[in-house]
Amino acid sequence: MKPEEFKSEVQNWAKIINVKPNAIHLRKMKRKKASCSSRGRLTFSVKLLNTKPETRDEVIVHELLHLRYPNHGKLFRYLLKTYLRRKPDDKL
Repeated sequence: MKPEEFKSEVQNWAKIINVKPNAIHLRKMKRKKASCSSRGRLTFSVKLLNTKPETRDEVIVHELLHLRYPNHGKLFRYLLKTYLRRKPDDKL
């Protein structure tokens, strides 16, 4: 997958979740798959470009939800499971 395609997937999920990341970056990451800054900057590992769609979706949704919920509480986990049951192409 090309970086532009990946960023497009992130934007599609952002619309579904109704959040707006300030920036989306791809870079080499040794220990993480992704991160979300308190300023809304999302950084994803370039390794995600070569993973299964399900894995990408899980990481993307996880980080996008951090734009609303900075912790991994019950609501965060519930929403993560709920969003992952749908596909990004599903209509709202």
